[in-house]
Amino acid sequence: MLTTGMRTELAAELARAELDRVAVSPIADRYPGIDVVDAYEVQLLNIRRRLDDGGKVVGHKVGLSSKAMQQMMGVDEPDYGHLLADMEVFEDVPVDTSKFLLPRVEVEVGFILGADLPGEDCTEADVLAATVAYAPSIELIDSRITDWKIGLTDTISDNASSAGWVLGTARVAPADIDITAIDAVLTRNGEVIAEGRSDAVLGDPVIAVAWLARKVAGFGVRLKAGDIVLPGSCTRAIDARPGDAFHAEFSGLGSVRLNFA
Repeated sequence: MLTTGMRTELAAELARAELDRVAVSPIADRYPGIDVVDAYEVQLLNIRRRLDDGGKVVGHKVGLSSKAMQQMMGVDEPDYGHLLADMEVFEDVPVDTSKFLLPRVEVEVGFILGADLPGEDCTEADVLAATVAYAPSIELIDSRITDWKIGLTDTISDNASSAGWVLGTARVAPADIDITAIDAVLTRNGEVIAEGRSDAVLGDPVIAVAWLARKVAGFGVRLKAGDIVLPGSCTRAIDARPGDAFHAEFSGLGSVRLNFA
């Protein structure tokens, strides 16, 4: 494990990389003793810094929620990151790609919580009871690690590679749709670039949200009413370039778009 000083140094390094848009080399290469607990503590150091600067946590995201991604990373569970209010992007405002290093987009079924979730004992039934609506979503991801050459501790330390998020306008109650059978199609500049289905996320995105509630409880964090939760992508991540116009269509759940300048 890392010392407190090493965690603080690494958090500051990642914060500078995000601000200056100059990537850093893979973390495990330079901190061979780092483990998952270290990585989450590094992430939390930067989240607390942002809160001290006036930021507000408005939700969480789950990463590595597909079996394929877990196998690639050599892990047997997802990871998570925080969504802050200043990370929100909008359908009608093009995203300035120069503010990021190597931005990508992922298509997700967003959860909007209407009630607090339990912590360590949270179940899938609890998630369904607390979710007021699903919404179409695109997550904007980025990596402060050079060329996306990331391992598990890299992405966890780096707020699970999260950089932004947008929700479409549609809201559908959990009772009105099968969360495991939502087809998603992503187009870039009018061309279909990726397709997937919501059950790519651990077989059921609700499982990912329940896992998240239990996981964050160990770090003193709770998922609360009003939070947005992104459970993981229905499709592979797609590079975003200046001028790209993305549109994601979800069966029974409407659509969401995101443009880049």
